[in-house]
Amino acid sequence: MNPAQPVIRWHDASGLEQVLAWRSEAGAKPPARVIEADDTTRADAAWRLACEGTALLWRGDYHNARQLLQALGRRFERSRARRKWPDDRVAAFNLYRLGQAQRAHTLGALLVRFDAGWRLLAGRAPDVANACTQAWGECPEPCAVPLRDLLGAIGAHQWRERGVEVPALGARIHAHYGVFSPVRGEYIDLVAAAPLPADTRLAFDIGTGTGVLAALLARRGVERVLATDNAPRALACARDNIARLQLGDRVEPVEADLFPQGRAPLIVCNPPWLPGKAASTLERAVYDPDGAMLRGFLAGLCEHLAPGGEGWLILSDLAEHLGLRSREELLAAFDAAGLVVIDRLDVAPRHARTRDANDPLHAARAAEVTSLWRLAAARDAGFTRL
Repeated sequence: MNPAQPVIRWHDASGLEQVLAWRSEAGAKPPARVIEADDTTRADAAWRLACEGTALLWRGDYHNARQLLQALGRRFERSRARRKWPDDRVAAFNLYRLGQAQRAHTLGALLVRFDAGWRLLAGRAPDVANACTQAWGECPEPCAVPLRDLLGAIGAHQWRERGVEVPALGARIHAHYGVFSPVRGEYIDLVAAAPLPADTRLAFDIGTGTGVLAALLARRGVERVLATDNAPRALACARDNIARLQLGDRVEPVEADLFPQGRAPLIVCNPPWLPGKAASTLERAVYDPDGAMLRGFLAGLCEHLAPGGEGWLILSDLAEHLGLRSREELLAAFDAAGLVVIDRLDVAPRHARTRDANDPLHAARAAEVTSLWRLAAARDAGFTRL
């Protein structure tokens, strides 16, 4: 075993200490207390142990493990339903985030074992080696993984295989593990509807993710698109989708924190919409720590826009309804970056959570609007504030 590899330790039924490599997608530390669990473990007992911080290493039937995890999830939802939510929007959001973290920690206490090569050690275990390898790479030694992580890898593998239909693109996009899937199409529809600038020779897609917006721009007639990202998974995903769509001669994924070198007449960015710390790789598409990506995009936009060019910022106002950012702060950021608004396109969300009155954040979600802000450098003549 690699001495740098985190491990879990526990005593088996005979009292002997066992050691197993530990793997967590969220980077969680290995649990300090671990006991063995199997098909005889009752949900109430498992819930009590998980809430106390004890991990349960599964040694029973795989399908029973899934049922136990579902039972733990139901107990968490019942406990959240009894919670008193504060009237203050920021306090309510912070309490919601705390609850989500607690849920992840508690449900992450149910562990499954793997042999080398991602062979799942459980009764009636499915073959998950391909899904795990796609998500996490090779498995050179036995290890323990939270069952939630495994189910996430299996689900991501299934979505990657079948893809997500994108009507505006007339094709399917295949998201890799850890890369946000374009299941919400509002922002794509906005990019499909916005009028292109007169110069369509070049565009930058900042933070491309799956590459869906870069592909859409190419399909709309942009001759060359540089699609940037700083996440290896996202770049691999974008390259895969661009190849599938046969757009490799027009779209080039580029590793960069934000902007590539040079200037472009069109620069598009769909940053994470909520300022806050991401708790997982996938959450980085939703949460932007301290608003760093949004601020970086706005601060560098003028420098990278060609004369007369446009920057398209696609941004939900959910943060405004949650009290995390005001419209005045956003407009002030435009001013500070030397930008003016030449137009704005809006669309209401269509996802089911806007209609879920049991969601603690329902009021904010129901009021949400996603906008495409057409921005230009104030230095360019002919533009006035919208």
